[in-house]
Amino acid sequence: MSQPVDLLVNARWIIPIEPAELVLERHAVAVAGGRIVAVLPQDEARQRFEPDRTTNLPEHVLIPGLVNLHAHSAMTLMRGIADDLPLMRWLQEAIWPAEGKHVSRAFVREGTLLAAAEMLRGGVTTCNEMYFHPDAAAEAFAEAGMRAVVGMTVLDFPTPYASDADDYLRKGLAARDKWRGHPLVDFAFAPHAPYTISDATFERVASLAAELDCPIHVHVHETAQEITDSLARHGMRPLARLAGLGILGSNVIGVHGVHLDRADIDILSRYDCSIAHCPSSNMKLASGIAPIAALRRAGVRVGLGTDGAASNNRMDLFQEMRQAALLAKVSTLDATALPAHEVLRMATLDAARALGLDGRIGSIEPGKQADLCAVALDRVETRPCFDPVSHLVYVAGREHVSDVWIDGKIVVSKGISSLQICDKELLGFAAVWQTRLVS
Repeated sequence: MSQPVDLLVNARWIIPIEPAELVLERHAVAVAGGRIVAVLPQDEARQRFEPDRTTNLPEHVLIPGLVNLHAHSAMTLMRGIADDLPLMRWLQEAIWPAEGKHVSRAFVREGTLLAAAEMLRGGVTTCNEMYFHPDAAAEAFAEAGMRAVVGMTVLDFPTPYASDADDYLRKGLAARDKWRGHPLVDFAFAPHAPYTISDATFERVASLAAELDCPIHVHVHETAQEITDSLARHGMRPLARLAGLGILGSNVIGVHGVHLDRADIDILSRYDCSIAHCPSSNMKLASGIAPIAALRRAGVRVGLGTDGAASNNRMDLFQEMRQAALLAKVSTLDATALPAHEVLRMATLDAARALGLDGRIGSIEPGKQADLCAVALDRVETRPCFDPVSHLVYVAGREHVSDVWIDGKIVVSKGISSLQICDKELLGFAAVWQTRLVS
């Protein structure tokens, strides 16, 4: 007798990620109750299961939903506002003044909705978020039906959102309490960076993160100037300082990690930290090229992030996969430095592991949540296809994403988002905030 399931997805290729480097041809994924029940050949699936719905993907590759390991989603409303500036000028002359004048709960909710719509259409099903008003961000991700780890941002200086470190923590923890138990929304501590956080605040964040079993999401070693300033002020490099403060551990995601020497990489490896690699943002702000090949040789987990649309200017993990692979090769003069299978793993399971979510997402395995992304390889620009994994990294783009599921629910179908909020309303948000930001 056939087993009833909610959904059966038949695909030309399935890349489960785990086991590593496996490509399954003409297999199916069965889904029930939001979870993957089985991955098996299509002929067997037809005999074993009786699905409520069947999706046939005859010339597609099915992969786990992509995981954006670092984003400032609401900054999508500032896309292109201050291009072609180095990081500190970009922050001090453009971004921080604009944020001080305009960032509000409505700004964050509407900007995050706009970003979520962009990410979902590009196959991103999980976002690790860092920005102000975490409650508004959580509301937007939940409304979009998108999985998110929302950062409780902490700074040691006042903004319109909070007055001091205690205020940031109080508001962030209140948002976490409000959303506790939500099936799609988790929280992390998000101290901004070593150059904006005091020793005392870092120590408090470390204590709270250990008590509440939360990830810590922090910018680190993004620019050479950050290293120089830390040596002058603290007598040590930022990662050495964080190690001394007890902040580092397997729950820590260091963002960017561009300027790392051998000792820095050893620290990351010793403390089992992760790095969120944001190649496009690092290139655009001329921050440098992160030593990803060396990090991976040392056993450091590396995931991919977009950063914010104000510094990228796309929330596009297909672009980040390609950039990461090419930068690793050209910076090491080694064409084998970062193969396509490894890059795809960075964008899925490795990023999920960095967030502590690898038991739930990041690979297509029985028992995991059915967060899935289908990519069409049936177009002129994607033919011929000798290796679907190579195509995902070097050929396909987000425009080839056809269908996306989160918890087995369709959120993008044939390239069209199923968001309750329509494109017209999203475009309206963008137009209103554009007018306000230039006024």
